[in-house]
Amino acid sequence: MISIICPIYNEESHIEDCILSIISQDFPKEEMEVLFVDGMSDDRTRNIIENYIQLYPFIRLLDNPKHTAPVALNVGIRAAHGDIILRLDAHSRYPANYFSLLVNKLKSSGADNVGGVCNTLPAKDTPICRAIAHAMSSPFGMGNSHFRIGVGQEKWVDTVPFGCFRREIFDKIGLFDEELVRNQDDEFNGRIIQHGGKILLLPQVVVDYFARDSISKTAKMFYQYGLFKPLVNKKLERPTSLRQFFPPLFVAGLVVGGLFSIYSPVIMWLYALVLTLYLLSGIFFGLRCTHRLRDLLLMPFVFAAIHVCYGIGYWTGMFKLMLHGKISVQSNH
Repeated sequence: MISIICPIYNEESHIEDCILSIISQDFPKEEMEVLFVDGMSDDRTRNIIENYIQLYPFIRLLDNPKHTAPVALNVGIRAAHGDIILRLDAHSRYPANYFSLLVNKLKSSGADNVGGVCNTLPAKDTPICRAIAHAMSSPFGMGNSHFRIGVGQEKWVDTVPFGCFRREIFDKIGLFDEELVRNQDDEFNGRIIQHGGKILLLPQVVVDYFARDSISKTAKMFYQYGLFKPLVNKKLERPTSLRQFFPPLFVAGLVVGGLFSIYSPVIMWLYALVLTLYLLSGIFFGLRCTHRLRDLLLMPFVFAAIHVCYGIGYWTGMFKLMLHGKISVQSNH
């Protein structure tokens, strides 16, 4: 028996594609249950799911009055009957052999969590949406985040998206940390590694993930990723990766370099040179993704939104932890 858990909130644009890709799985339907855990959506999300519940009794809809993703995951885990738990994202579409590949690899590999790579797609066929999707698949935008930029062979990693776990791992190390509105997967995977576990990334398993449809939504998402990262480090008592430090260092360089350039022409020219190199790097890596001129010209701005907002979020999280000992936002909607 496997239990599929999917946190949702106002997903009417994507939820039907997600459900259809679940229904199309080659895994035996009598051996699975699908738990959609809803943060009290106020669009058509619940109606769409309820229509499918009438046709497919293995689909269930649960409520998440606290709205956040980690709470939704924990509600689903507590209600689940399966001895294997798969965590899904409603912004995604899954290949027909997704469940069977992950379950078989979990059983045969000795891993405690297995997952695939993300094929990031534009939410709409517009220049800005295409630029966002390209940036989220680029090593310049994402560093060495292997599940985003891809790998050539199976690889032991620090995190995977939408993991597949044995039920007993939650009994061993606990549930998802509900204080982490973002980055709850990173912290949970960090705990797996701390307890001697292993996480396996499978290049043959490819998930279509739909990116946000505007720079402002993308910026907000990465700001929150940065905001909660210091709290993850505090809880794990170590950083989860080195790549997390580059955006905050970049932001610090922008601020310090900008201030000093006021007083020194030499620093001003060096500052301008660094910004120019950053712009050219954005275009260079953009050319590896697209040759559409409008998409290409937008990509440096998307890269900057990702890096700067993550960096600002990181510094904000650091100061909040130092001043208040905690980080809080309303929700991750």
